[in-house]
Amino acid sequence: MSAEASGEFVGYIMIMAESTRKTSHRAYMVIGIRKDWRGKGLGKSLIREGIEWAKERSLTRLELTVVTDNEPAIALYRKMGFEIEGTKRQSLYIDGQYHDEYYMAQLLEA
Repeated sequence: MSAEASGEFVGYIMIMAESTRKTSHRAYMVIGIRKDWRGKGLGKSLIREGIEWAKERSLTRLELTVVTDNEPAIALYRKMGFEIEGTKRQSLYIDGQYHDEYYMAQLLEA
């Protein structure tokens, strides 16, 4: 799903569902919002759409990762019902430095 304003791409949410018998109840979510559109409610709207999409498919778990110093995103995810389940240490290498990521998830009502 993507978001546009005045014909311009401003954000997206991508959800990848699992397909094996043991993992078919869960999906991994990725969200991206252009910097000048952050803090305007777009992330909340995209996440709501993603949660609804998952529920329509009877999924019971949504997962995501987020860089540990991305406080605005972490606050949004928590507000939307996601919880930190662990830390992926040195998970990303950005601009010559390693960064940790939180592994977050939300259990959905069936």
